[in-house]
This record gives sequence, C-alpha cells and structure tokens, in this order.
Amino acid sequence: MKVCRIITKTLFFIALALSIAIFSTVIYLVNFVDSNYKINSGDNFVIDTFVPVTAEYNGAKVTQNVTKNSIGENFSVDLKVFGVIPFSTVNVEVVDELYVAVLGNPFGMKIYTNGVLVIDISSVPTESGNKNPAETAGIKIGDYITAVDGKTVYTNEDLAEIIKNSEGMEMTIDLVRDNKKKQVKLCAEKSKETGEYHIGVWVRDSSAGIGTLTFYSPINDIVCGLGHGICDEDTGDLLSLNSGELVSAEILNAQKGSKGSPGELEGRFTYDTLADIDLNCEIGVYGTLKDTINVSNLTEVALKQEVKDGYAQILCTVKGEEPRLYSCEIAKRSSAFHSTTQNLTVTITDEELIEATGGIVQGMSGSPILQNGKLIGAVTHVLVDDPTKGYGIFAENMLETAQSVAEEQLKEAS
Repeated sequence: MKVCRIITKTLFFIALALSIAIFSTVIYLVNFVDSNYKINSGDNFVIDTFVPVTAEYNGAKVTQNVTKNSIGENFSVDLKVFGVIPFSTVNVEVVDELYVAVLGNPFGMKIYTNGVLVIDISSVPTESGNKNPAETAGIKIGDYITAVDGKTVYTNEDLAEIIKNSEGMEMTIDLVRDNKKKQVKLCAEKSKETGEYHIGVWVRDSSAGIGTLTFYSPINDIVCGLGHGICDEDTGDLLSLNSGELVSAEILNAQKGSKGSPGELEGRFTYDTLADIDLNCEIGVYGTLKDTINVSNLTEVALKQEVKDGYAQILCTVKGEEPRLYSCEIAKRSSAFHSTTQNLTVTITDEELIEATGGIVQGMSGSPILQNGKLIGAVTHVLVDDPTKGYGIFAENMLETAQSVAEEQLKEAS
C-alpha cells in the first residue's frame, strides 16, 4: 500500500509539472504570435517556435493546396500546440513575393519642423524681477509654436521677430501638443539686459544627422532608412515634420563604442539630394526618390515568420560610401510579433567590425540585416551597456510603411 501511495503521489506531481509546463507554453505562445500574417502564394504557413505548432484551415493542416490562393485573399488559421491544444486564431493574407534594392549606404538628413519646437523654458530678467510669460501661460517643453496672432511661424527667426515687435501687447500663441491644437495668451516681457522683448522659450526649427539607408522599393519609388524616427536631441520626442530631405553622405571616421559610451559614425554631407522626406515616424524616415538607384540586383523581403534565430549579416558603411557585409547573430524578442519596432536582438560577431567600431554605433541605424539571401530587417538601436548588441526591426514592417506612404501620395495626387 505504501508503495502504491508513493507511485500515486509521484504520478500526481509528474502530471502537475506537465500541466504547468503546458500551461506556461500556451501562455508564451499566445503572447508570442501576432494576430495577422502574410504568406506568399503556394507557401505553407509556419511559425518558428521552440515547440511544434500546427496551423489548420477549415479543420485541415495548411498545405500547398490550401495556400495556392489568389493574391490579396484572406483566411483565418487555427493554431494548435502539438497539433492538439488550440491557443489562437490568426488572419493570413496571401501576397506576392516582394523585392527591393538593399542599400546600406550612409545618408544625411535635414528636417524642418512643423512650427518651432520648444526645447527649454527660462526666465526673462526684467526691471521688476525674473518673469516667465511662457511658463505662466502654460507652454511646455515639447510644444510646437505654429503661429502668433494668426501669423504662421516657420523658423526661430520668425518667432523672434514677432515677439520683438509686440511691444509687450497681449499675443495669441497657437500650439500643437501631443498632436492636439491649443491656444494660449501671453505678453512678452522686456529684458533689462538686452532691452528686447522675450517670452522665455528656447526653440528649434530644424535638425540634421547621419544614418543608413535600408532599401529602395522600385514598385512605389520609395526609399527609407533608420528603422526608427528622428527625435529631438533635447526632448527625445519625435520631430513633427514640415519638410526635409535625404542627401548623400560620406563616412570619414568611426568613434569606437564602449560599455556605457555608444560610439558614432562621423561623416559629411555631399549634398546630392536623394529624396524629399514624406514621413518621419517611429519606424523610420521615408521619401520619394529624386536621384537614381541601380535596381538590377533586387532582394526578396522575408516575411516576419520566416526569420530564424541564428546567423545573419548586416550591411553597413563604416568608411567612405561603400557598404560591406559583416556577420552577426539575431534572435526574435518575446514581443517580436506584437511590436512594430525592436523586433529582434542583434549581436555583432564580426571581429573586423568590432575592431573598427566596437559593434553597433550611432549612424548605423537602418543598416540592412540579411539572412538566407533575403532582407529580414534593419538595425535600429545599440545597447549602451554592451555596444556589440542592439535591436532590429522586421523588414516587413518597414515595407508596409513604405507602401502606405505611396498610397497616401496617390490620394493626395487624385
């Protein structure tokens, strides 16, 4: 009897452990998989996970016969662990294979804000003490001043001239904060030091920097880079775009990164305009090509579920204007399919690149990542504590954004 009790207890704990393991696996998969996927016509739908997952369509496994559907067709697929335990239903869209010209070239960017960005607020020293009209009126760092008394403000000089000539009279300031319009009223104060009127703000109307081009899409004439948005260096907020352009650039030197100190590519603009910037968003900069790009050698864009953990290569430029391939290791993050950015971790393994830069440095954002002959993503960030590591974005996400930019242009043209 005692032996039976021991066996029963052992089996109970084994069953409990298995139940916990299965439950944990299901929870992980629910959080891991996305709700929407694309597949190429004729391909199986497969998700790369650490446990076997089967996809069923109308009760049958997704096979070549099922997925030979018309381009643009959508259908739902049921996912099961070990082919038994259902845990999610996802939407699948059949798409044509998509090809782009992979770049990896350095570029310069010049961006002009929609209005002027408030980057700091300070007091105005007056004869009756320090005063801050902007702060009193409720203006905050990160606001965009777009107009004063109905006059559009494009540059720092525009704002300074209007305030200078206000003679301390009440003004109506038009602001944009968190994409919402707002109005405040204030009176400029006369500085006892300069004798001129001020409202107590420091503003910026433009930004510039160097990054890496990811790809050019010949089907819609869009070129893109960075894989993350252009943000203000003081506020950290995404810059609101009024206009801007991408220009060619040359890398002169690389400041090597180290733990706690990210490196940087140093370069210069060569001022051949590549594209006007149509969109600055959290997953990169996108513009309509104005120059010419050799599209004789196109590369297929991998769909996100095709990306495998393991060996890959990044294409980047650390000297001059010509990109080179360097080895790296990639791994999908736990939130890979639920995020539009930072889908991958990237670890530089190429000794030559580590020797030259320490790993990933500022200016390499946008460097294409290739695996098995396909474009799978782009480098976006470096980890400050370890410059050999960083994050990357799926190429599929960037291509979707490029397509949306082209569609928006067609709407505006019509």
